[in-house]
Amino acid sequence: MKVELFDFHLPEELIAQVPLVERDASKLMVLDKETGKVEHSSFKSILNLLNGGDCLVLNDTRVLPARLFGVKEDTGASIEILLLKQQENDVWETLVKPAKRVKEGTTLTFGNGVLKALCVGTTEHGGRLLQFQYEGIFYEVLESLGEMPLPPYIKETLDDQERYQTVFSRERGSAAAPTAGLHFTEEILEQLKEKGVHIAFITLHVGLGTFRPVSAERVEEHEMHSEFYQMTEGTARLLNSVKESGGRIISVGTTSTRTLESIATKHNGTFVEESGWTSIFIYPGYEFKAIDGMITNFHLPKSSLIMLVSALAGHQTVMKAYETAVAEKYRFFSFGDAMLIL
Repeated sequence: MKVELFDFHLPEELIAQVPLVERDASKLMVLDKETGKVEHSSFKSILNLLNGGDCLVLNDTRVLPARLFGVKEDTGASIEILLLKQQENDVWETLVKPAKRVKEGTTLTFGNGVLKALCVGTTEHGGRLLQFQYEGIFYEVLESLGEMPLPPYIKETLDDQERYQTVFSRERGSAAAPTAGLHFTEEILEQLKEKGVHIAFITLHVGLGTFRPVSAERVEEHEMHSEFYQMTEGTARLLNSVKESGGRIISVGTTSTRTLESIATKHNGTFVEESGWTSIFIYPGYEFKAIDGMITNFHLPKSSLIMLVSALAGHQTVMKAYETAVAEKYRFFSFGDAMLIL
């Protein structure tokens, strides 16, 4: 299957640069995955579209202030780094700009020496392995020095850093937000619970590779990056109960979807307490084993995300829906509007 099939024209002005004042003020496109019918609504109408007995699955990962600005200790040259993945002994996989200045053995300093990092290796994709040195608790040091790593298509400065976090974020570790969850408020979640909709949480720490366009010519040639996920025993028990009772499992975002499908694939359509790394790649032809529907944002052309959505609702159906979204001036990407696929 050619990657070009997932391309579409997106006017630059439709790329949302800032979040709306109210999280739940976004528009909601409702897409029937069986008929292809599209309805236009507001996100608050989610209360009328989910039924008692359904289960909404949210990713509770929290974005790290993972962008750091520092200098090379020996020359004072400016360096920018982005934390990607934690390894052992305070070693992190990172992206460094400019990378050519940082070779193995180079020491970097941040915040006038509050944080230091020694380059101890490189990765196959050109990243750097940095071993950090600090006093106290690493995440507290990072909170004081780091900045939120907004995607490159967002040019505006974010006034409130919490607007790039979901209201239910708690497990620190992401390089990017699970953006479909940004639309939810505590009030909507409470109203859903009152209606009898179950709320379940999983964790998947989002890597930056999620948002990159697929560079291969054919979809099948693309290799997904690996991301850490976790499901608790309580969530597994709830999801199995919902399935047995005939309720629908609605994932919020592609990250929740990939976690649920990774676990269900390994365990014959059931859920178990589990943590690990997943590189599952979902594209048309994939048979879903976990979810019945999904809430998601509008994604980049030729990305693995639009391929996942197309696997659920059908390639032609999704591309037609995206044409409609452009015509109706929906807002795209991280701070954009939402789509509900049922």
